[in-house]
Amino acid sequence: MRDHFEMMANYNIWANKTLYAEVGHLTPEELNRDVGAFFKSALGTLNHILVGDIAWLHRVDGKGSVPEALNSVLHDNFEDLWTVRQEMDQRILNVIQTLPAARFEETLSYKTMAGEEQRTHMRHVLTHVFNHQTHHRGQCHQCLTQLGKAAPSIDLIYYLRSLDV
Repeated sequence: MRDHFEMMANYNIWANKTLYAEVGHLTPEELNRDVGAFFKSALGTLNHILVGDIAWLHRVDGKGSVPEALNSVLHDNFEDLWTVRQEMDQRILNVIQTLPAARFEETLSYKTMAGEEQRTHMRHVLTHVFNHQTHHRGQCHQCLTQLGKAAPSIDLIYYLRSLDV
């Protein structure tokens, strides 16, 4: 399990770097423009991904505090958001690399942001973390398209091909 999730964490780093490189060309107005995405703008969408990661990693490792809402804007400055994104991506990789092997097979008990008690297998939690990012990176991809900007190919297969293995 660890090898699979390490690969996903490294893909995650690559996909975020690739996407943020394009989003970084947006003007502040474009970054914040409501283009009809679920979290309205590219900035709102990228903040939501970070909120989700903070919440899930807190459930896994108990570190840090969790934002109050899924639509929290933690960083309204792109450079700050990118810095924190890179730190979070490294944290995700570190958690995967240091998680005791037995924990991949355990069930995680946690509360949702609405306070509901839940239990989910750890391997499913980790799968969700990566799937959640992929889902919302796709929405950010659509934000770029709607703004008439280049939207990079960030599917998993492109990452795997970039490894040349």
